[in-house]
Amino acid sequence: MLKTLFKSLFGGAAPIAPEITPTEYAGYLIYPEPMAEGGQYRLAGRITKEIDGELCSHRFIRSDLFVNPADAERFMVQKAQTFINQTGDQMFEPRSGQGA
Repeated sequence: MLKTLFKSLFGGAAPIAPEITPTEYAGYLIYPEPMAEGGQYRLAGRITKEIDGELCSHRFIRSDLFVNPADAERFMVQKAQTFINQTGDQMFEPRSGQGA
């Protein structure tokens, strides 16, 4: 009983994140990582690419919400492909007004 009480107060072991298989698109890797939010899943993930031996990464979070993670993953890949087509490697450049 004390063990259950301490676990509820202080938490147990950190949950293990599932292994994500990326989708390759035009030299980029797209990692769908839906975020659980209020019983739904927010479209989110990462886009990565190796440039000059350095792994560059762009975090991708949108306002779209879905009732299941599979839909959020599928639409994340589609939106990421469109984003890649529109911005290319510029997504990895620091935006003005934000620290370097």
